[in-house]
Amino acid sequence: MAYCNNCGAQIDDKAVICPFCGVEQKNAVVGTDSGSILWGALGFCIPLVGLILFLVWKDSKPKTAKIAGKGALISVIIGILFYVVMFIIGVMGAMAGV
Repeated sequence: MAYCNNCGAQIDDKAVICPFCGVEQKNAVVGTDSGSILWGALGFCIPLVGLILFLVWKDSKPKTAKIAGKGALISVIIGILFYVVMFIIGVMGAMAGV
């Protein structure tokens, strides 16, 4: 719980205006959903974390959730393409050795 900047009453952490005195809280965090590319990079490097962040933040931070989810999705797609290419190279190498 936080305290009002004006009257000192105990208020909710996310309160923008004190319900007791009506004064706006200057240090209140209001919708800081910047969608930083760093969350996408984290999702790309660790896809499971990107998926978890997407699921946790999809309602409260939609921009950030989308970036983290895209990073995870791109990482998985690149991984699948890598394995497909390696499989094709392996099959072609085996056929050339016959």
